[in-house]
Amino acid sequence: MLQPPHSSLQVAAVPAQRMPARDRDQDAPWHTEAVCQRDEAGLFFAPSKEPTAARLSREEAAKRVCARCPVMVECREHALLQPEPYGVWGGLTAAERRVVLARRRRREMELKKAARATTANRIAG
Repeated sequence: MLQPPHSSLQVAAVPAQRMPARDRDQDAPWHTEAVCQRDEAGLFFAPSKEPTAARLSREEAAKRVCARCPVMVECREHALLQPEPYGVWGGLTAAERRVVLARRRRREMELKKAARATTANRIAG
């Protein structure tokens, strides 16, 4: 197994229960193609009491793995739909996923408001 450049860090194991239940029984679920399942799985989840500089370095290394992954988009959408509270999924940290989810919610609210206004105009007009 390849050792990451920050191998002195003690990295938490990837929780087995985080695999998407809906894909386990399909012939070729997306996660079977995930690059992170090979050698670098420990990069994706923080060890306890990880210093900020080490966390940022680990997250950037994880994102580099994601960047070459053929199922990055599927992984990201899984993490956004669950939503996954920890780790790097689909090239996004948990904080970055919260931002994406907030933007999606805001956009959905704007679209619903616009649809209501359009409906109200049709009824009034």
